[in-house]
Amino acid sequence: VQLQASGGGLEQAGGSLRLSCVASGLTFDDYSIGWFRQAPGKERELFACISGSVYYVGPGKGRATVSSDSAKNTVYLQMNSLKPEDTAVYYCAAGLSVYHCSKMAYWGKGTQVTVSS
Repeated sequence: VQLQASGGGLEQAGGSLRLSCVASGLTFDDYSIGWFRQAPGKERELFACISGSVYYVGPGKGRATVSSDSAKNTVYLQMNSLKPEDTAVYYCAAGLSVYHCSKMAYWGKGTQVTVSS
């Protein structure tokens, strides 16, 4: 199983980024895909989760949307109105959909998001 996150970068506050996570080696529809982030000096936190048509957005509620394209085995995280506090490494992870991102079995390497003020 491989999860490849991409789309991070340096953005100004108020800008937007779209992160992508391509999953391979698993049956996409059997898994939840979660976006987690870890800021310097902070614990990793769940940012968004999608299981089929059910999704959850936590800290970025109102500014972020998560979507998936099962034909491409890809999950997207669209983040708008970026804030400096969104600066973190963003990881995508996969876990059986029954756990709804509470238990993740596979992790990808992160993508750095840096938001300048």
